[in-house]
Amino acid sequence: MSSVIQRESSRLSSKTDTELDKISNLPGHVIDQILSRLPIRDAVRSSVLSRKWRYKWATIPCLVFDNQCFDVSSQDQTFIKNKVVNIIDHVLLLHNGPIHKFKLSHRDLLGVTDIDRWILCISRSSIKEFVLEIWKGQRYKPPSCLFSCQNLIHLELFNCLLKPPLTFKGFKNLRSLDLQHITITQDVFEKLISSCPSLERLTLMNFTGVTHLIIDAPNLQFFDIGGIFEDVSFLNTFHLALVSIGLYVNTENDENNARGNSSKLLRFFVNLPHIRRLEIQSYFLKYLAMGYVPSRLPNPCVDLNHLSIRIDFDDLEENTAALCLLRSCPNLQELEMLARPDEQTSMERSTNFWEDDHWSSLFAHLRMVKVVGISGVKSEMDFIKFLLSNSPVLELLTVKPASQEGEWELMKELLRFRRASIFAEVIYLDP
Repeated sequence: MSSVIQRESSRLSSKTDTELDKISNLPGHVIDQILSRLPIRDAVRSSVLSRKWRYKWATIPCLVFDNQCFDVSSQDQTFIKNKVVNIIDHVLLLHNGPIHKFKLSHRDLLGVTDIDRWILCISRSSIKEFVLEIWKGQRYKPPSCLFSCQNLIHLELFNCLLKPPLTFKGFKNLRSLDLQHITITQDVFEKLISSCPSLERLTLMNFTGVTHLIIDAPNLQFFDIGGIFEDVSFLNTFHLALVSIGLYVNTENDENNARGNSSKLLRFFVNLPHIRRLEIQSYFLKYLAMGYVPSRLPNPCVDLNHLSIRIDFDDLEENTAALCLLRSCPNLQELEMLARPDEQTSMERSTNFWEDDHWSSLFAHLRMVKVVGISGVKSEMDFIKFLLSNSPVLELLTVKPASQEGEWELMKELLRFRRASIFAEVIYLDP
């Protein structure tokens, strides 16, 4: 029996050695691919697999320090900070080779001065992607060496104060810029955008210091913005195709904004000739309704096939602007209308706006419609009836109410409207 156990033990040991040899003999590029898909913590631990793997992690070009990287159970902020700093210092000290991507995003990390050292270190490498998310504390001001990284392709900053040096000439190779919860002055913002000639994607969320957004980016294709601002305009954005824009505060169409023949709507679209997807969020439709609103845009958005609008169906100005947009999208295929009941009583409320015969067969290519957040008031139901009556190829109408109040009456009304479109399937979603 003893000899049988010894033979079996020897066989298992030999099998284990063979498996280890397979790991040791993997080609270098395969090991690199494996390590690049592991959290940095596990990549460092791979050193124990074999001699060939011992310092292989030290050459990986992508360093990601996030919550998955750190196993910290303590609630002591000082302990957490020291452990995080020690880990990043250790990795950067032993790293040997170029760093193409560096990401730092930890929920308990403040804007400590140690980050200055790390940015200085990676700025000496050919860094292409840099992501910094400071989740706590005051705005962190990145050091000037960050703005010398001319190989940057993607830059993402969260909770930062941007003040580049006077010698900053822009990021010539930057294609993607994501700025959220940042503070930046008007002139710095304009210079930053205009001095990134290769910029294709721009995201701006919850910013301070900029009230008039001037987007001058000849290669921009994607623009996503949400915040508080007074004005937005586009220059040299003829390739811009996807736009999502939200104004987080209500604005009134007062005499100062509406005087003369000025039109926010016309100015917004003048440099967007090839827009394909547009999302109008929060109160931005109210902004577009300021000043003169034409019955349709002079140059229709022929490429636009998806439109999403957040609207107060009882607001005459917003309805007028929405109708102008709908008339100006002759090839629209997908439409999403998000009801936004206004908190304040407007001077001009619309009760019969969508009852009028604005234009028969208005939506010649519209196939899918989604209406969300309605309560079943007359203006909302009139809009749905208007859509069904003027969409000859409509295939699907999805309705999701704001609440269960009046749900049965709303369903009965929709069933009655169903007869207005012999092709469309009507789907009712529970709130």
